[in-house]
Amino acid sequence: MDKQAILAETVRVLSQITPTEKRMKTEGGKQPSIIVIERIIDLLKQIIFPGYFGAEIKSKESRFYHVGASIEALEKDLREQICLSFKSFKDEVVCEEDSDKIALEFINQIPEIKRVLYTDIEAMSVADPAVTAYGEIIFCYPIIQVMLNYRVAHALLKLGVPVLPRIMTEMAHSKTGIDIHPGAQIGEYFSIDHGTGVVIGETCIIGNHVTLYQGVTLGAKKFTYNEHGVPVNTPRHPILEDNVTVYSNSSILGRITIGHDTVVGGNIWLTESVKPYSKIVQQRAMSETLFTDGAGI
Repeated sequence: MDKQAILAETVRVLSQITPTEKRMKTEGGKQPSIIVIERIIDLLKQIIFPGYFGAEIKSKESRFYHVGASIEALEKDLREQICLSFKSFKDEVVCEEDSDKIALEFINQIPEIKRVLYTDIEAMSVADPAVTAYGEIIFCYPIIQVMLNYRVAHALLKLGVPVLPRIMTEMAHSKTGIDIHPGAQIGEYFSIDHGTGVVIGETCIIGNHVTLYQGVTLGAKKFTYNEHGVPVNTPRHPILEDNVTVYSNSSILGRITIGHDTVVGGNIWLTESVKPYSKIVQQRAMSETLFTDGAGI
Protein backbone atom coordinates (compact mmCIF):
# COMPACT_ATOMS: atom_id res chain seq x y z
CA MET A 1 0.00 0.00 0.00
CA ASP A 2 1.16 3.51 -0.77
CA LYS A 3 2.37 5.23 2.42
CA GLN A 4 1.48 8.76 1.35
CA ALA A 5 -1.97 7.69 0.17
CA ILE A 6 -2.72 6.02 3.52
CA LEU A 7 -1.56 9.09 5.43
CA ALA A 8 -3.53 11.47 3.22
CA GLU A 9 -6.72 9.42 3.45
CA THR A 10 -6.40 9.08 7.24
CA VAL A 11 -5.96 12.85 7.59
CA ARG A 12 -8.96 13.45 5.33
CA VAL A 13 -11.22 11.14 7.35
CA LEU A 14 -10.12 12.37 10.77
CA SER A 15 -10.37 16.04 9.83
CA GLN A 16 -14.08 15.70 9.09
CA ILE A 17 -16.63 16.38 11.83
CA THR A 18 -18.50 13.17 12.56
CA PRO A 19 -22.20 12.93 13.49
CA THR A 20 -21.14 11.74 16.95
CA GLU A 21 -18.98 14.83 17.45
CA LYS A 22 -21.93 17.03 16.46
CA ARG A 23 -24.24 15.21 18.85
CA MET A 24 -21.72 15.52 21.69
CA LYS A 25 -20.86 19.11 20.68
CA THR A 26 -17.15 18.29 20.63
CA GLU A 27 -16.49 19.39 17.07
CA GLY A 28 -13.85 21.95 17.93
CA GLY A 29 -13.27 25.61 18.62
CA LYS A 30 -10.98 27.10 21.19
CA GLN A 31 -11.19 25.15 24.46
CA PRO A 32 -9.99 25.82 28.03
CA SER A 33 -6.25 25.24 28.35
CA ILE A 34 -4.91 22.62 30.77
CA ILE A 35 -1.60 24.50 30.83
CA VAL A 36 -3.29 27.77 31.82
CA ILE A 37 -5.47 26.05 34.42
CA GLU A 38 -2.34 24.52 35.96
CA ARG A 39 -0.86 28.03 36.02
CA ILE A 40 -3.98 29.29 37.82
CA ILE A 41 -3.48 26.65 40.52
CA ASP A 42 0.21 27.57 40.82
CA LEU A 43 -0.69 31.26 41.20
CA LEU A 44 -3.21 30.38 43.91
CA LYS A 45 -0.51 28.44 45.76
CA GLN A 46 1.71 31.51 45.67
CA ILE A 47 -1.14 33.73 46.89
CA ILE A 48 -2.34 31.43 49.67
CA PHE A 49 1.08 30.17 50.76
CA PRO A 50 3.41 33.12 50.03
CA GLY A 51 7.04 32.23 50.53
CA TYR A 52 6.40 28.51 50.25
CA PHE A 53 5.70 28.68 46.53
CA GLY A 54 6.90 31.27 44.05
CA ALA A 55 9.32 34.07 44.84
CA GLU A 56 11.24 34.39 48.09
CA ILE A 57 9.53 36.75 50.55
CA LYS A 58 12.06 39.01 52.29
CA SER A 59 9.83 41.70 53.78
CA LYS A 60 6.24 42.88 54.18
CA GLU A 61 6.73 45.07 51.15
CA SER A 62 7.93 42.19 48.96
CA ARG A 63 5.04 40.02 50.21
CA PHE A 64 2.58 42.75 49.22
CA TYR A 65 4.22 43.11 45.81
CA HIS A 66 4.37 39.41 44.97
CA VAL A 67 0.82 38.69 46.16
CA GLY A 68 -0.43 41.66 44.16
CA ALA A 69 1.42 40.55 41.01
CA SER A 70 0.04 37.02 41.38
CA ILE A 71 -3.51 38.31 41.86
CA GLU A 72 -3.20 40.42 38.71
CA ALA A 73 -1.97 37.46 36.66
CA LEU A 74 -4.62 35.21 38.20
CA GLU A 75 -7.46 37.56 37.26
CA LYS A 76 -6.38 37.64 33.62
CA ASP A 77 -5.99 33.87 33.26
CA LEU A 78 -9.13 33.07 35.22
CA ARG A 79 -11.29 35.49 33.25
CA GLU A 80 -10.12 33.93 29.98
CA GLN A 81 -10.67 30.33 31.10
CA ILE A 82 -14.11 31.08 32.54
CA CYS A 83 -15.16 32.63 29.24
CA LEU A 84 -13.84 29.64 27.27
CA SER A 85 -15.60 27.23 29.61
CA PHE A 86 -18.96 28.88 28.98
CA LYS A 87 -18.42 29.10 25.23
CA SER A 88 -17.28 25.48 24.99
CA PHE A 89 -19.68 23.70 27.32
CA LYS A 90 -22.93 25.67 27.45
CA ASP A 91 -25.43 26.78 24.83
CA GLU A 92 -24.73 30.41 25.52
CA VAL A 93 -22.00 32.96 25.02
CA VAL A 94 -20.83 34.66 28.16
CA CYS A 95 -19.50 38.09 27.31
CA GLU A 96 -16.29 39.46 28.76
CA GLU A 97 -18.24 41.54 31.24
CA ASP A 98 -19.86 38.40 32.70
CA SER A 99 -16.50 36.60 32.87
CA ASP A 100 -14.97 39.64 34.57
CA LYS A 101 -17.74 39.64 37.16
CA ILE A 102 -17.37 35.93 37.97
CA ALA A 103 -13.57 36.18 38.17
CA LEU A 104 -13.81 39.13 40.57
CA GLU A 105 -16.43 37.38 42.69
CA PHE A 106 -14.10 34.41 42.98
CA ILE A 107 -11.06 36.56 43.83
CA ASN A 108 -13.13 38.21 46.54
CA GLN A 109 -13.55 34.73 48.09
CA ILE A 110 -9.84 33.86 48.17
CA PRO A 111 -9.28 35.20 51.74
CA GLU A 112 -12.03 32.84 53.00
CA ILE A 113 -10.64 29.94 50.96
CA LYS A 114 -7.24 30.61 52.51
CA ARG A 115 -8.70 30.71 56.03
CA VAL A 116 -10.43 27.36 55.60
CA LEU A 117 -7.36 25.75 54.00
CA TYR A 118 -5.33 26.70 57.04
CA THR A 119 -7.87 24.90 59.23
CA ASP A 120 -7.18 21.80 57.11
CA ILE A 121 -3.46 22.20 57.83
CA GLU A 122 -4.16 22.48 61.53
CA ALA A 123 -6.42 19.41 61.45
CA MET A 124 -3.72 17.41 59.68
CA SER A 125 -1.13 18.41 62.27
CA VAL A 126 -3.40 17.08 65.02
CA ALA A 127 -4.36 13.89 63.14
CA ASP A 128 -0.85 12.71 62.28
CA PRO A 129 1.88 12.35 64.95
CA ALA A 130 4.46 12.09 62.15
CA VAL A 131 4.07 15.81 61.38
CA THR A 132 7.16 17.77 62.40
CA ALA A 133 6.12 21.23 61.20
CA TYR A 134 3.26 23.03 59.47
CA GLY A 135 5.56 23.67 56.52
CA GLU A 136 5.99 19.93 56.10
CA ILE A 137 2.24 19.60 55.58
CA ILE A 138 2.18 22.46 53.05
CA PHE A 139 5.06 21.02 51.05
CA CYS A 140 4.56 17.27 51.37
CA TYR A 141 1.05 16.19 52.31
CA PRO A 142 -1.28 15.35 49.40
CA ILE A 143 -4.29 16.75 51.26
CA ILE A 144 -3.04 20.31 50.71
CA GLN A 145 -2.80 19.85 46.95
CA VAL A 146 -6.18 18.16 46.72
CA MET A 147 -8.00 20.49 49.13
CA LEU A 148 -6.65 23.63 47.47
CA ASN A 149 -7.90 22.37 44.12
CA TYR A 150 -11.20 21.21 45.63
CA ARG A 151 -11.97 24.39 47.59
CA VAL A 152 -11.14 26.56 44.58
CA ALA A 153 -13.19 24.31 42.28
CA HIS A 154 -16.13 24.25 44.70
CA ALA A 155 -16.21 28.05 44.83
CA LEU A 156 -16.15 28.29 41.02
CA LEU A 157 -18.88 25.66 40.72
CA LYS A 158 -21.12 27.65 43.08
CA LEU A 159 -20.55 30.66 40.82
CA GLY A 160 -21.97 28.64 37.93
CA VAL A 161 -18.74 27.97 36.02
CA PRO A 162 -19.03 24.78 33.92
CA VAL A 163 -16.42 22.00 33.57
CA LEU A 164 -13.47 24.12 34.76
CA PRO A 165 -14.05 23.03 38.41
CA ARG A 166 -14.04 19.36 37.39
CA ILE A 167 -10.79 19.83 35.47
CA MET A 168 -9.19 21.25 38.61
CA THR A 169 -10.27 18.41 40.89
CA GLU A 170 -9.23 15.80 38.33
CA MET A 171 -5.78 17.42 38.17
CA ALA A 172 -5.45 16.83 41.91
CA HIS A 173 -6.87 13.32 41.51
CA SER A 174 -4.20 12.39 38.96
CA LYS A 175 -1.43 13.71 41.24
CA THR A 176 -2.61 12.40 44.60
CA GLY A 177 -4.97 9.48 43.98
CA ILE A 178 -7.66 11.36 45.94
CA ASP A 179 -10.88 11.86 43.97
CA ILE A 180 -13.15 14.63 45.30
CA HIS A 181 -16.00 15.91 43.17
CA PRO A 182 -16.19 19.73 43.26
CA GLY A 183 -19.89 19.53 44.13
CA ALA A 184 -19.24 17.87 47.50
CA GLN A 185 -19.71 20.08 50.57
CA ILE A 186 -16.81 19.79 53.01
CA GLY A 187 -16.54 21.70 56.27
CA GLU A 188 -13.57 23.11 58.16
CA TYR A 189 -10.69 21.24 59.81
CA PHE A 190 -10.85 18.40 57.30
CA SER A 191 -7.99 15.90 57.14
CA ILE A 192 -7.11 12.91 54.98
CA ASP A 193 -4.14 10.87 56.19
CA HIS A 194 -2.17 9.14 53.40
CA GLY A 195 -5.20 9.51 51.12
CA THR A 196 -4.53 7.22 48.16
CA GLY A 197 -7.78 5.80 46.85
CA VAL A 198 -10.15 8.13 48.71
CA VAL A 199 -13.35 8.87 46.75
CA ILE A 200 -15.85 11.57 47.75
CA GLY A 201 -18.97 11.82 45.60
CA GLU A 202 -20.73 14.87 44.22
CA THR A 203 -23.58 15.11 46.73
CA CYS A 204 -21.60 14.26 49.87
CA ILE A 205 -22.02 16.59 52.84
CA ILE A 206 -19.14 16.51 55.32
CA GLY A 207 -19.14 18.45 58.58
CA ASN A 208 -16.30 19.97 60.58
CA HIS A 209 -13.38 18.08 62.15
CA VAL A 210 -13.80 14.99 59.95
CA THR A 211 -10.86 12.65 59.32
CA LEU A 212 -10.57 10.04 56.56
CA TYR A 213 -7.85 7.51 55.89
CA GLN A 214 -6.66 5.90 52.66
CA GLY A 215 -9.06 3.92 50.52
CA VAL A 216 -12.26 5.38 51.99
CA THR A 217 -15.19 5.60 49.59
CA LEU A 218 -18.11 7.95 50.20
CA GLY A 219 -20.16 6.82 47.25
CA ALA A 220 -23.59 6.09 45.83
CA LYS A 221 -25.39 2.81 46.50
CA LYS A 222 -27.61 3.02 43.43
CA PHE A 223 -28.77 5.47 40.77
CA THR A 224 -32.23 6.79 39.89
CA TYR A 225 -33.01 6.80 36.16
CA ASN A 226 -35.49 8.88 34.16
CA GLU A 227 -37.85 7.54 31.52
CA HIS A 228 -35.04 7.64 28.94
CA GLY A 229 -32.72 5.50 31.06
CA VAL A 230 -30.44 8.43 31.93
CA PRO A 231 -29.19 8.70 35.54
CA VAL A 232 -30.86 11.53 37.50
CA ASN A 233 -28.62 13.81 39.54
CA THR A 234 -30.24 13.42 42.97
CA PRO A 235 -28.69 13.37 46.48
CA ARG A 236 -27.14 9.89 46.57
CA HIS A 237 -23.99 10.15 48.69
CA PRO A 238 -23.47 10.03 52.47
CA ILE A 239 -23.72 12.80 55.04
CA LEU A 240 -20.95 12.80 57.65
CA GLU A 241 -21.66 14.98 60.64
CA ASP A 242 -19.02 16.72 62.78
CA ASN A 243 -16.15 14.84 64.43
CA VAL A 244 -16.47 11.65 62.37
CA THR A 245 -13.43 9.44 61.73
CA VAL A 246 -13.41 6.80 58.98
CA TYR A 247 -10.49 4.37 58.86
CA SER A 248 -8.88 2.82 55.81
CA ASN A 249 -10.67 0.99 53.02
CA SER A 250 -14.19 1.48 54.37
CA SER A 251 -17.07 2.10 51.98
CA ILE A 252 -20.02 4.25 53.07
CA LEU A 253 -22.67 4.17 50.39
CA GLY A 254 -26.00 5.84 49.70
CA ARG A 255 -27.82 8.84 51.14
CA ILE A 256 -27.26 7.83 54.75
CA THR A 257 -26.14 9.88 57.74
CA ILE A 258 -23.17 9.07 59.95
CA GLY A 259 -23.93 10.76 63.23
CA HIS A 260 -21.49 13.14 64.88
CA ASP A 261 -18.59 11.80 66.96
CA THR A 262 -18.76 8.39 65.28
CA VAL A 263 -15.77 6.17 64.49
CA VAL A 264 -15.99 3.80 61.52
CA GLY A 265 -13.27 1.17 61.61
CA GLY A 266 -11.31 -0.19 58.66
CA ASN A 267 -12.72 -2.41 55.91
CA ILE A 268 -16.36 -1.66 56.79
CA TRP A 269 -19.22 -1.81 54.25
CA LEU A 270 -21.88 0.59 55.50
CA THR A 271 -25.22 1.26 53.81
CA GLU A 272 -27.40 2.26 56.79
CA SER A 273 -27.42 5.42 58.88
CA VAL A 274 -25.52 5.45 62.17
CA LYS A 275 -26.45 7.27 65.37
CA PRO A 276 -24.09 9.82 66.96
CA TYR A 277 -21.27 8.51 69.18
CA SER A 278 -21.30 5.11 67.46
CA LYS A 279 -18.28 2.86 66.99
CA ILE A 280 -18.57 0.60 63.94
CA VAL A 281 -15.95 -2.15 63.80
CA GLN A 282 -15.65 -5.60 62.30
CA GLN A 283 -16.46 -8.54 64.48
CA ARG A 284 -13.38 -10.53 65.35
CA ALA A 285 -12.60 -13.80 67.05
CA MET A 286 -9.90 -12.31 69.28
CA SER A 287 -10.51 -9.86 72.08
CA GLU A 288 -9.80 -6.21 71.37
CA THR A 289 -7.75 -6.08 74.54
CA LEU A 290 -5.04 -8.20 72.94
CA PHE A 291 -4.00 -5.44 70.58
CA THR A 292 -3.78 -1.79 71.60
CA ASP A 293 -2.31 1.18 69.76
CA GLY A 294 -1.33 -0.97 66.79
CA ALA A 295 0.65 -3.53 68.83
CA GLY A 296 0.86 -6.96 67.23
CA ILE A 297 -0.05 -5.73 63.75
